[in-house]
Amino acid sequence: MRSVVTEYTDICIFCGAPSECEHHLLFGTSARELAEQDGIKVPCCNKCHNLANKAVDRVHGNPMAEKLSKMLGQAIWEVNYGDREAFRRRYGKSYL
Repeated sequence: MRSVVTEYTDICIFCGAPSECEHHLLFGTSARELAEQDGIKVPCCNKCHNLANKAVDRVHGNPMAEKLSKMLGQAIWEVNYGDREAFRRRYGKSYL
């Protein structure tokens, strides 16, 4: 996995368990593909990603966690690739 967010790609960024999947910080139909290209993703375990019984314990299904993921994704993108206007042109909107 290529990530510009963390070099520790073998552990879940949320709980520290071994990583089993990737969470794209910017997601949705077209944003996920761009985030893949840009490395705007983090390692996570399946439970923290989308399998925990309670929605609050997983990223997907928790509206606040999803909003924070997008905000972090944009902030990381701006540090690595360009300014806010460039982000808007690439992803179609700003989360910050």
